[in-house]
Amino acid sequence: MVRAVGMTQTFLSPAQVDELVALYQEGATLVELSERFSVHRRTAAAHLVRRSIPIRRRGLDECDLAAAVELYDGGLSLMEVGLRFGVSQQAVRRALANVDVPIRASGRRARASA
Repeated sequence: MVRAVGMTQTFLSPAQVDELVALYQEGATLVELSERFSVHRRTAAAHLVRRSIPIRRRGLDECDLAAAVELYDGGLSLMEVGLRFGVSQQAVRRALANVDVPIRASGRRARASA
């Protein structure tokens, strides 16, 4: 059985994995590493996990948390708040849940009639 592959598989040498680990420990992101080594970001993460390197999660900065809560309470969605701060909707969800902000049910918001 053959499956369609959207990207050719790239194997990294042990030296390249060493470099990938070193760059990540110096602050490079998974996206930056995936572009540099021409691999998917999950492949880069898998190399780090195999080397017992903890994966960083980019979350909402503490200084932005109050503004994020205000925007979310004001009616913006998790995704819209995330776009404002350059983080994922899941990062916003985690940050808001950590400060006990109730998360609304997903789906479209009702439009206010004029």
